[in-house]
Amino acid sequence: MMFSDALSLVFLAAGAVSAAWDGSRFAWYTSDSANDIHNALPIGNGRLGAVVFGGAVEKLVLNENSVWSGPWQNRVNTKSQSAVGDIWKMLVSGSITAAGQSAMSNMAANPTSPRAYNPLVNVGMDFGHGSGMTNYTRWLDTYEGTSGVSYTYNGVTYTREYLASYPHGVLAFRLSSSDTGKLNVKLSLSRAQWVLSQEASINQSNSTGHSFSLSANSGQNTDAITFWSEARAINSGGTVTSDGKTVSITGANTVDVFFNAETSYRYSNAAAGRTELKRKLDAAVAAGYPAVRSAAVADFTNLSRRVNLNIGSSGDAGTLATPTRMSNFKKSPKADPEMITLMFNYGRHLLISSSRDTGPLSLPANLQGIWNQDYSPAWQSKYTININLEMNYWPALVTNLAETQKPVFDLLNVALPRGQAVAKTMYGCDGFVLHHNTDLWGDAAPVDKGTPYTIWPMGAAWLAFETMEHYRWTQNVTFLRETAWPILNQAATFLACRLTDWNGYSTLGPSLSPEHNFIVPSGKGLTQAGKAEGLDISIEMDNQLLRQLFTDVLTACSVLSLSNATQSTCSKAALHLPKIRPPGIASNGRIMEWRSDYSPQEPGHRHFSPLWGLYPGRDLTPSVSSTYSAAAKKLLDNRMSSGSGSTGWSRSWAINLYARLGEGDTAWGHVQALIQKFPSGNLWNSDSGPGSSFQIDGNFGVTAGIAECFLHSHDGVHLLPALPAAVAKGSVQGLVARGNFVVDMAWEGGKLVNSTVTARSGGSLALRVQNGVKFQVDDVPYAGPIQTKAGGVYRVSVV
Repeated sequence: MMFSDALSLVFLAAGAVSAAWDGSRFAWYTSDSANDIHNALPIGNGRLGAVVFGGAVEKLVLNENSVWSGPWQNRVNTKSQSAVGDIWKMLVSGSITAAGQSAMSNMAANPTSPRAYNPLVNVGMDFGHGSGMTNYTRWLDTYEGTSGVSYTYNGVTYTREYLASYPHGVLAFRLSSSDTGKLNVKLSLSRAQWVLSQEASINQSNSTGHSFSLSANSGQNTDAITFWSEARAINSGGTVTSDGKTVSITGANTVDVFFNAETSYRYSNAAAGRTELKRKLDAAVAAGYPAVRSAAVADFTNLSRRVNLNIGSSGDAGTLATPTRMSNFKKSPKADPEMITLMFNYGRHLLISSSRDTGPLSLPANLQGIWNQDYSPAWQSKYTININLEMNYWPALVTNLAETQKPVFDLLNVALPRGQAVAKTMYGCDGFVLHHNTDLWGDAAPVDKGTPYTIWPMGAAWLAFETMEHYRWTQNVTFLRETAWPILNQAATFLACRLTDWNGYSTLGPSLSPEHNFIVPSGKGLTQAGKAEGLDISIEMDNQLLRQLFTDVLTACSVLSLSNATQSTCSKAALHLPKIRPPGIASNGRIMEWRSDYSPQEPGHRHFSPLWGLYPGRDLTPSVSSTYSAAAKKLLDNRMSSGSGSTGWSRSWAINLYARLGEGDTAWGHVQALIQKFPSGNLWNSDSGPGSSFQIDGNFGVTAGIAECFLHSHDGVHLLPALPAAVAKGSVQGLVARGNFVVDMAWEGGKLVNSTVTARSGGSLALRVQNGVKFQVDDVPYAGPIQTKAGGVYRVSVV
């Protein structure tokens, strides 16, 4: 049943269906979403997305990932460069409040925010069905990337299947009835704002489909983003009419609908965009729904089935409808381990659906992936790069989806010239800067206006780390040279320019620990004592990022054979790396968040910024430094006991931090707690609980955290480093470690039984098993790193 055609399931009787659902693969429901998007089911092909509500009158909210609220804006504050030196001096002298006030006046941008992500159109499908539906089922298949609805009305079974095709670049829907000639449907497109045209027409031959289309602007600006959208309906049987805006089909057996949209973001003129719109639709219609479906499912499953996680069967508990399972999980999580597997698979489904290589201007998953119905979405649904965008991609490499990162690198290429201009205008420096948010235009100016979050010039540094992680996992030297190096080089160039000697250290300021205030202490010459402030110098997270960036630069210089003489960035990295201030440990034994042992305004703050070097970094990990890892754990424990993990994404970061510490039971407890508290009805992660703002990063973070319990590779390949006692028996195939090693393993009784490591690139393989367990590789006792051959498979067994 694991890999059967999900479409066949919807024709089964309700009792049989509930017995047939694979609890690790399907989310399914016995009612529609009641017009609540937090219960609607998401599909996507990376560029186009849809959520399925499943009502008698169907509403599909559609998105295209380049529909944002307007054109690029030059928001940079030109007063910054003349003020930033004085702000540094104020901070060093202790005038912290005055420094913050000056920064807000002279460095904050105008307007304060970049563009917001916006909806595309809604598809309406009115079947003329009212109350009286029975045998209702709505489902999402996380392996095939498809969704569907089935119910009986007046003795006829009606079925809808929805899919997003990456190969054809369209959305496709099949509507059908069990009895001949019983399908009636009125089809429409609608949008609440800035509609330019809306048309519908009938093609008498039915060869290219009956068309209904809508074009609109993303705002009132004359240079706003424009989009063109069109759907084609192909009916088998029945008659077709149109009122010029809608298409009505009566007495049909099946109706297939293909949809596409294109925007001016990717095309130089309307003719080019409309031509591409027509090309994709023509190709999909000519292929027909069965062929489009086959290609879409083959593409999706090629990605989704690379990893197979088995942490135990839930038995009958896993066959129940998803709302019942979620309710039961809150009471007894141990009874349904497949609920955790489903969340793991759902995270991968969302990543595949929202982030694909769709050309030179691919766009990454934003705060809501690609699914949004609001013109003013929470946090503008933009790219927040002081944690959220990066967390979106934490599962990409370890769960064998490296190609989903390509849109991040495309966005970085767009942002690079913007960030170079802002670095020069705001700071008088060469190189590349990003602050804590950006949009599809690569906006690099500071965002919002407040001392805990606005002036944080480390966004490019963190994203440069992500490029280097991609290289570490894939071992792709061409990628390192052509994609990663320009970002590393420019980010390091800017930060080397900004560093100033302070107490013998190369120090950055003004900056902040993302979104967290400290209380200005009294009696130390600091002003104004007792106030909550965010801006300072020598922030712990900044120092960790600087240390990582310069280390990565030197690694790239070595791999690419760049010498100090020919590449000045190499020499600058070598100069500054040993002068970055090491982590401070406070009198309470915790890693210090700021340059001094300030009191935090929120001891349970949701960000774990000073623990960046524990995860996703490595400098605070137990295998690198037992002293720093112990201090990191004390800070983490205190933050959690004080109320952190209060949002879904924050809790998922905590999972990864505890897993990196080897605290498997604690990490797993937080996996269970996250699933108990944060998912909405459709399993989307929420800000504070079901129905609150959707934040997709928590879905991605928990998927990464589950993988982190079973595999580490920041310091060699470590099998089962944080195995929870609750998962004493299980297996996983297809996880990937740094060095491009694919790992399969099975365990029982809390101990590794066997494992194979496939070396996709060859190279040195350093191994550990659990907590120092002795083991063999190909029946030879392991005594140290082994040299592998590309394509080689190495058997690991416990002695």
